[in-house]
Amino acid sequence: MTLKSKSSLTANNILRRDFVSLGCLSFLGLGASGINAANYKFAQGRKAKSCIFLYLTGGPPQHETWDPKPDAPVEIRGPYQPIDTATIGLKVCELMPKTAQLTNKICVLRSMMTNDNAHSSSGYSMLTGVPHIPMNFENAKPGAPNDSPSFAAIVQKILGSSSVRPESIVLPEHIWNDGGISWPGQDAGFLGRSSNPWLINCHPESSGFQIPGLSLPEGINNKRLDDRLKILETINKGTNKNQADRSERQFENQTKQALNLMSGEASRKAFDLNLEPQSVRERYGNNRWGQSVLLARRLVESGVPMIQVNWTRFANEPQGSPSWDTHAKNAEKLKKELMPVMDQSYSALLEDLEYRGLLKDTLVVWAGEFGRTPKHNGNAGRDHWGHVFSAALAGGGIRGGQIIGSSDKNGAYVKDQPIRPQDLHATIYHQMGIPLDTEIHDIQGRPLPICRGQVIKNAI
Repeated sequence: MTLKSKSSLTANNILRRDFVSLGCLSFLGLGASGINAANYKFAQGRKAKSCIFLYLTGGPPQHETWDPKPDAPVEIRGPYQPIDTATIGLKVCELMPKTAQLTNKICVLRSMMTNDNAHSSSGYSMLTGVPHIPMNFENAKPGAPNDSPSFAAIVQKILGSSSVRPESIVLPEHIWNDGGISWPGQDAGFLGRSSNPWLINCHPESSGFQIPGLSLPEGINNKRLDDRLKILETINKGTNKNQADRSERQFENQTKQALNLMSGEASRKAFDLNLEPQSVRERYGNNRWGQSVLLARRLVESGVPMIQVNWTRFANEPQGSPSWDTHAKNAEKLKKELMPVMDQSYSALLEDLEYRGLLKDTLVVWAGEFGRTPKHNGNAGRDHWGHVFSAALAGGGIRGGQIIGSSDKNGAYVKDQPIRPQDLHATIYHQMGIPLDTEIHDIQGRPLPICRGQVIKNAI
């Protein structure tokens, strides 16, 4: 199921409509808020040129991933055993055999917390670094007062205004609850739609996969496109220099970015998974998630700074317990469906990035919106739990081979060094060389720092 971004064309859209047909890219929209540095430059201490955020929608369980509890009762620990890893003293669940061999590159965070047990409101906190008002609010929708921009939107805002390409891409679809209800915190919020990350709705695992809109519409050749662009330029030059002109310039820049994707050979190649050897594609997994992760690696190679990959639902998944939301048959679903796909694609990404010399410059974030309850419920499932859960960082200047923070003996609450979403964001921005005091402005024009968290101690 696909949740498409809603966009509408603005003034002078008659000509634009004829050639800007990137229906899969959420590049349209107007914004009124600004950044405090028109020509932002990355800080000299930048460690990560790109960030891939692997978002495991639904809430992966801490017990069966990074934080097994072998000494806890079976109703807490579950049926699986911990295994040794490449890091002395670090054990992970036996369902992660490939990942276990790569922990020397991974910094495990065992003390993440939102204290929010609802998918959409806890997800809002994880994506924006700001708690949802109110907390524990399921099926929350976008809009004030919960209209803080996502970290992906902030990267797009900082870099996108003068860029020839989108700087922040989300794929293969938006995150949504049953009924197609889109989560808040996935867009630019009060920054305005012009700062939205570019949403690409796609199925890269499908035969003959192509990104819609990366070729000229039928009946439009390069000469005809050039002619229309000249007309468009004439119209833009004739636009009155009033308040609307600012929005027009924002739209014009987004249009140029769209056209660069259509006309640029490098851009088209970045999305062409057929250029990958079949062995590489199989290494990532012949499924929507695995091929989306591979696509993210190709986008890193093409120079895109931020790529967020959302875990999507498998075909025929029941409502009420899709993706990582394992309210029923937790152990069975993990073993048969979820963990093999995750372990294969995650390990393939880290190995591939290292082989290509990209891991040192690419920060890979592994996280969901929360974890799962310590005890199993009556359906052999685990329910929502935001009081403690695990995440992981790799590459991009992160110190691998270590554990930061800890949970209690049952994996129920933080025992040591609590890490909140804003701290995760602060670490991402810091590694990407974006000063944490960089200002954005809310709808009233008030300056706000992009992040109120602290860089995770000992992670770098």
